[in-house]
Amino acid sequence: MGDATVNSAQRAHALIRAGILSGEFPAGAMLSESALAASMSMSRTPVRAALGRLQDEGLVRIYPKRGALVRELTVDEIRESDEVRHAFECAGVQLGNPEARQLLRARLQENLDGQEQALHRRDYPGFAALAMQFHRAFVELADNVTMLAFYDRLQDRQHLSIVRNSTVRGQPDLVLAEHRSLLKDAEAGDWTAFSTRLREHQSHGNDLE
Repeated sequence: MGDATVNSAQRAHALIRAGILSGEFPAGAMLSESALAASMSMSRTPVRAALGRLQDEGLVRIYPKRGALVRELTVDEIRESDEVRHAFECAGVQLGNPEARQLLRARLQENLDGQEQALHRRDYPGFAALAMQFHRAFVELADNVTMLAFYDRLQDRQHLSIVRNSTVRGQPDLVLAEHRSLLKDAEAGDWTAFSTRLREHQSHGNDLE
């Protein structure tokens, strides 16, 4: 592909990916290559390349001559993602120094307020972005770039599991209370309590609509 086509493919990938993560293209939707190309004012070639990349990332499944199906997250994918995230977040709390832990509330209070406001507006993609930042802060405590790089690879799965989560929609107060409790445990450096609470919190994250 030429430079122009490569740039168009990157743009198509970004736009389609954003549509999937926001819920504009919900799980089970069949995406038409020609319709996507027309909506983005580009040829089908870069759209085809973008869909191939999204399939590699696990967000769609391509059916030749039919389109690309937006995938549901499987139970195994959610479980595996939760296990890795649990390990990294707990390690961050365990390895973080006391000074960094004591700064957590100042760092995250505005984030928690934003979560509450987003849920009140039923802005679930907005809440998901804030919740991901909140959980990432625990990994950041370890001051380990490699840990963060691996953790960030799970962002798409994490975002989708939050946006599609029935507990987030049906019991927002429970989700917020759990986040506040996780912050309290992390501040205290009680990574055992943090680990137990995070596991319970993640169990609610498996309740997809």
